[in-house]
Amino acid sequence: MYNFDQPIERRHTNSVKWDECSNPDVLPLWVADMDFATAPCVQEAIVRRATHGCYGYTIVPQAYYAAIGDWFATRHQWNIDPQHILYTIGVIPAIAAVLKAQCQVGDNVVILTPVYNMFFNLVRNAGCQVLEVPVLGQLDPTDNTWRYDIDWEQLELALAQEKTTTLLFCNPHNPIGRIWSEEELLRVAQLCTRHHVTLISDEIHNEITAPNRLYHPLARVVASALEKDSALADLRYVVCLSPSKSFNIAGLQNAFLVCPDDEMRRRIDRAINLNETCDVNPFGVEAVIAAYTEGGEWLDELRSYIYDNYLLARKELALPCAELQGTYLLWVDCRSVCQRWGIDSHELARRLLIDAKVWFSVGSDYGRAGEGFLRINLACTHATLHEALRRFNDYIAQP
Repeated sequence: MYNFDQPIERRHTNSVKWDECSNPDVLPLWVADMDFATAPCVQEAIVRRATHGCYGYTIVPQAYYAAIGDWFATRHQWNIDPQHILYTIGVIPAIAAVLKAQCQVGDNVVILTPVYNMFFNLVRNAGCQVLEVPVLGQLDPTDNTWRYDIDWEQLELALAQEKTTTLLFCNPHNPIGRIWSEEELLRVAQLCTRHHVTLISDEIHNEITAPNRLYHPLARVVASALEKDSALADLRYVVCLSPSKSFNIAGLQNAFLVCPDDEMRRRIDRAINLNETCDVNPFGVEAVIAAYTEGGEWLDELRSYIYDNYLLARKELALPCAELQGTYLLWVDCRSVCQRWGIDSHELARRLLIDAKVWFSVGSDYGRAGEGFLRINLACTHATLHEALRRFNDYIAQP
């Protein structure tokens, strides 16, 4: 048993999450960063490497590829060819490299919104145009829960546009917490194939799933479909991954992508090198190997703890929330509060930060469909979450 209730003092450690705000009374539940110490096996691997004393340029060993392959084959029934793997310093640099390798200036890149706010920056930085396709949300009044689906008609219209070359996808989807089914992933792949659109799938949150919920790797779905017929033979796709979210090791800067197409992978590799994001640090390499080799038990207990936090939040919040199938991010519908006070979600978040001393992410940062929503990071102790929700509830109860 691992003690996730043990508080860890993160202030004054140059933590973006905790030290970005100078007010020591603020509880930060915004950026996707956990307040838990990483798995003991990862800590031990880093300490072993640190005691060597020399931290020069690092070769990524075969053990790295073997750990990735064994983990995904065992836990997700996805057999990855190690020759298809490219490593880099993070999922965001990986996506940036793919966009720059695949897109021309002025191309349309389709995203399903609300979605991780960095997607917008990535597309614009590549000289491309963002084409938003809002997901379809339906509020179930019986349990006050938002459930989301893909708007297939609008997605196909966006993919069919002459200037559209790429779909930037998210699975599990941040911030709505949706895990896309195998049937949905297959349909997305079929649409991209039909319209000759490259599919980039950000699957960084893949390990954080609710009980009885399974993450479905896009690549496994595509491979299974190809075993039956060749309809997806022309699909060009890349999957971007890292244990950084699931093991709280984002600061160690190590991620990887999987690309089966040889020519596409060559261009992406070139873009990674041109962007100078090809040199990873020794601690990140050791952390990935340890996490994927020995971290399964710790991760399973973490997933249960985070889901308990979700249940706690649903119990204490009267506002509608999205069903949390994956990620540790809760999508909360605050439109009734915004309407009552005549403000937008940016102003609501600002007031909560200044007056209630609690920091949540602004929904409209994730696209137009996010206006009136807030995103709450559940990856903290039960006590921290309970106190943050108390402050939030007390504040929005004001007339």
